[in-house]
Amino acid sequence: MSGWHGKALHLDLSSGKSRTETISRDILTSFLGGRGLGVHLMKDSFKLEPYDPSLPLIFAVGPLCGTPAPTSARMAVVSRSPLTGTIFDSSVGGMFALKLKAAGCDCLVVTGKARSPVYLEINDDRVEIKEASSLWGKGCGEVNKALEAAGAVACIGPAGERLVRFANIMVGGANSVGRGGMGAVMGAKNLKAVVVKGSIKTSIADSEKFKQARDDVMRLLRASPVVMGELGLTEYGTAALVDIVGRRRMAPTENFKKTFFPEASAYSGPNLRKQFGSKKEGCAGCPIQCKKVTSCGRPMPEYETLSHFGALNANSDAESIIKANLLCNNLGLDTISTAATIAAYGETRGSFLSPDELLDMVRKIAWREDDGDRLAEGSRRYCGSINRPNASMSVKGLELPAYDPRGSYGMALAYGTSNRGGCHLRAYPISQEILRKPVATDRFSFDGKARLIKIAEDTNAVVDSLAVCKFAFLGASIEEYAQVLAAATGVEYTGQGLLKIGENIIALERRYNAENGFGEKEDFLPERFFTEAGSSGEGIDVPAIDKKRFQEELERYYRIRLASEKGRQAKEKG
Repeated sequence: MSGWHGKALHLDLSSGKSRTETISRDILTSFLGGRGLGVHLMKDSFKLEPYDPSLPLIFAVGPLCGTPAPTSARMAVVSRSPLTGTIFDSSVGGMFALKLKAAGCDCLVVTGKARSPVYLEINDDRVEIKEASSLWGKGCGEVNKALEAAGAVACIGPAGERLVRFANIMVGGANSVGRGGMGAVMGAKNLKAVVVKGSIKTSIADSEKFKQARDDVMRLLRASPVVMGELGLTEYGTAALVDIVGRRRMAPTENFKKTFFPEASAYSGPNLRKQFGSKKEGCAGCPIQCKKVTSCGRPMPEYETLSHFGALNANSDAESIIKANLLCNNLGLDTISTAATIAAYGETRGSFLSPDELLDMVRKIAWREDDGDRLAEGSRRYCGSINRPNASMSVKGLELPAYDPRGSYGMALAYGTSNRGGCHLRAYPISQEILRKPVATDRFSFDGKARLIKIAEDTNAVVDSLAVCKFAFLGASIEEYAQVLAAATGVEYTGQGLLKIGENIIALERRYNAENGFGEKEDFLPERFFTEAGSSGEGIDVPAIDKKRFQEELERYYRIRLASEKGRQAKEKG
């Protein structure tokens, strides 16, 4: 089989037994890999509680992983979120995906719970469960160093061990399986780490066509100012967004009470480079190289981390933001939810934390000490426990990222409709509303946004199932990647055909969530955005969102989405 291996490795930690199952070609061609394959494999388990030992934790690569396809060294981790209760997936780069694919697997499915801490070692067809008590309590950096000689490492830190609801799995020490608490799901299984390597190559059906299709993608990436321009992702990483978002008065500030932080330039991309000498780095084989490290090798924060440990917490100290990012990586914490929950804490107590206090609180959350124990439950649960529910800036319990919806109405709608909760990665209307790619739209209008969000959600479901990077789609499109996929697998794909696959994946996720009790009321934004204006200035007016128009566009989204689902069902029955 070209592109895929057609194999799933299943491991039951309770029994210690492993088995390899064949994945049919029909399933692979219909769900691709990554997110889609993981969601499909959850079909019999999606109602299980997040800490139920029987709940699967699925690591799934895509059909392009192991090939020279641009940005394809990624995978999705799929399960049910302990933070939100929704079906959840998270995309991550690093070496782990490549090594898992080289071990001859399209996915690893972990169930059960070990009696004591263990780690899993995979080397081609050899699978071993090893004792990990000596690693329990250790940070992700130390675990990675201890195990990396045996292969690529995915591990949890103290936060995952203590079931912090937004604990991450860390890959290679600096790549996050972010949001939603997949690290807590792994911790509940007493699984400290997975180490994998292999020697099996991924075959390509048509090498000549593949090279041409790959060249077409690379040409578009090089031509994109956003991706490889002098102010783009290659040069400054996502830190380039600090200035872009700030100038448009849509940077979440002081727990979303304001939308402008005058001191944000302290941690902008150019200033970080000047102050810390940032250098390019990135995922294996990636031409974009969006990640940045300091001159001494410390990982630099991404935009969301910069903004949330910065403006959201009224903090302009760049050094403390870098330290907070390093702490979160080592302790295994999601930076967005950690910073947002601390910001909610700051608002409810009447003052935001100083840089030193902020760093201390990060540690306390991971170790569940003092107030950190309550904050480890996430902002929704914390704010509800003190009778301040409106201070939690979240949707479906997932803390909102660093784009204030009052400055991006497409983002407002996308936060609400996202199947995994308040997220900028299900749809990314910032591309159209701010970056003006591929077509510019009015960021202060809901007109046409329902259809735009629906198409973007379908597209991103495909991207996450191919398990490639979303940044590539700021230059190339799904049409170019359809040609890459067809050449790799020998299966005919078109852009429209892939969008139908994305639509089916979204429909499956929506069904899972609906059967777990999620309805339209969970698709609403925090009340603050409808009653409080943002920070206007410099000719930009940022009013409160018109609730009636938001509701109208949300209803329009449901009609568009439901029509496509009914059409799909009718076609399947016919």
